[in-house]
Amino acid sequence: MKFSTSLFNIHTHQANPNKGKFIQSLHNHFEKVETHGKFSIGLHPWFIEEENWKKEMGSILECCQHKNVAAIGECGLDNLCDTDFHLQKNVFIQQVILANKIHKPLIIHCVRAWQEVLHLLHMNNDNVPVIFHGFNGKLSIVKQIVNEGYYLSFGKAILYKPFLLEVLRFLPISKLFLETDDDDISIETIYQAASNALEIDINSLSLQINKNAADVLGVHFFNNDDE
Repeated sequence: MKFSTSLFNIHTHQANPNKGKFIQSLHNHFEKVETHGKFSIGLHPWFIEEENWKKEMGSILECCQHKNVAAIGECGLDNLCDTDFHLQKNVFIQQVILANKIHKPLIIHCVRAWQEVLHLLHMNNDNVPVIFHGFNGKLSIVKQIVNEGYYLSFGKAILYKPFLLEVLRFLPISKLFLETDDDDISIETIYQAASNALEIDINSLSLQINKNAADVLGVHFFNNDDE
């Protein structure tokens, strides 16, 4: 298969961040998946409410098998937010189970909860691709993630945190994604920073990341006209 050289953005909260392919993340209003584009849908740990999460999970169940849903997430654990941690774990487990049931990858939000997330993925027999988005952790954590065969995605932090450049260079390029998240920054800027750090040209980097996306999302993701 011939892969696109467009700059693939695996995680954004904007509806139209660039002209290439991208996945828009939704933490509510999941019915938007019936519109134009590709989406990930999930219950973000920041926005989980005890009284509402089961209803919202029901909405995800209704929408998750739509052709425009590329992944489940972002979901995960965050030790710095106000949401009860036990509740976060319960909701995360439900989304891991769902992703495996429908055979779609997981996009993970993880803040100071690496061991807990990895443990819960193991305990719930995860067998789908896992992407840790907006990675901002230490090299020792990367080694654990790589050993599990999981993927890492980097955003704006690589522009101002030099230690992440070492992480980028350590990570197998076959496990790499790039993103803009909710930042007001172009995906071109992120690719240029990664290209400089890896000492490869942007076209080669883009081809590899598009191949990674095909491996994770399926070749069909690149065989439609929804750019």
